[in-house]
Amino acid sequence: MSHTSLRTAIITAARSLHERQLGTGTAGNVSARIAQGYLITPTGVDYETLTPAHIVSMDLRGNRAKGDLKPSSEWRFHQDIYIARAEVSAIVHTHSPYATALACTRQDLPAFHYMVAGAGGASVRCAEYATYGTQALSDHALAALSGRRACLLANHGVIALGADVAAALNMAQLVEELAKQYLLSRMAGAPVLLGDAEMEVNLEKFKDYGKQ
Repeated sequence: MSHTSLRTAIITAARSLHERQLGTGTAGNVSARIAQGYLITPTGVDYETLTPAHIVSMDLRGNRAKGDLKPSSEWRFHQDIYIARAEVSAIVHTHSPYATALACTRQDLPAFHYMVAGAGGASVRCAEYATYGTQALSDHALAALSGRRACLLANHGVIALGADVAAALNMAQLVEELAKQYLLSRMAGAPVLLGDAEMEVNLEKFKDYGKQ
């Protein structure tokens, strides 16, 4: 995909965060890998006014292209994920309400439903808390994402990974829907969690999930 197409895909995804009820205002951010680094949404720019020229080009040393706007305040964990995870080509970070509510309790999203396996493990881990935009937050996020395609960030939100922007956005949507279901199930009683053996079965089945 060309850089122009990637910029357009990033803008479309950022604008859809509101439509999908995954955030309000300029909360959250979207990025996509390119050969020299990655493209990422700028800080403080309303998604509805974004143009391809607003999308920031970053290398993997924390430098933005000359003349570009300032990147999202969370550029650091985007960068570190791209360095550590060669299979990841896009990242969506949200402050979606249900997942963020759960993250504020600093609890993992456990195996209450087989679809949790869709995020790559028997749970969606909650990363330890650190101030936004810091190296500590990036380090905690990388640990929580080990072997996973999504994690919660304590008192903060969600990181979702994908092979492209659409996949990362769908992963963020999945985590939000699961968090909603989990919190509702807790209101109804104590959710019955699936055992490790059953989640291993589901993880194996998810390797071919949705493929024709």
